[in-house]
Amino acid sequence: MATQNFGIRRLGSAARDRLASAAQALTERGSRQRRHAALAEQHRLHFDLLCKAMEDPALAAVLDTYETEVPPERQRQYLFANALYVNALYYHRIGALSLGELYGHLRVMARNTIFREYWAATRHHRDSLPDASEEAALGDMMNGLVEEMNHLVEDRDDGDEWWVIGQPPDE
Repeated sequence: MATQNFGIRRLGSAARDRLASAAQALTERGSRQRRHAALAEQHRLHFDLLCKAMEDPALAAVLDTYETEVPPERQRQYLFANALYVNALYYHRIGALSLGELYGHLRVMARNTIFREYWAATRHHRDSLPDASEEAALGDMMNGLVEEMNHLVEDRDDGDEWWVIGQPPDE
């Protein structure tokens, strides 16, 4: 009987530590995979719901939480702008885009007048986010880009220097 436990009891502390480390790495990898799968499912569902709302004005009315009257065609554009923004955030959250790459995508989005209108129309949606949340920080980053783009367009009429707006984040 003593020989049956011999292998485990004789492992040195370094070997036990390596085994424990490997087990922890596998557990963490499994957790990341489950998180990515849950994020992918959440993203797919969000996109499916937005697509339905873009196709059906009766469903889009459920998402109309704007503070001013938004015509149906503009609301569809806002829903699409939301889909683009959330898609970029999703890619960042799963690690497919670094913060700098996300910033570049958001800067391009800020170039579009309709996107900037959408962003202004949904400002109150972001006001309820906890200040310490990642989503609030990314929203603040987008706020800065939109504000700078608005100033650039107002000051220069054409916005040709859009690529210089903002300060890329430290990674």
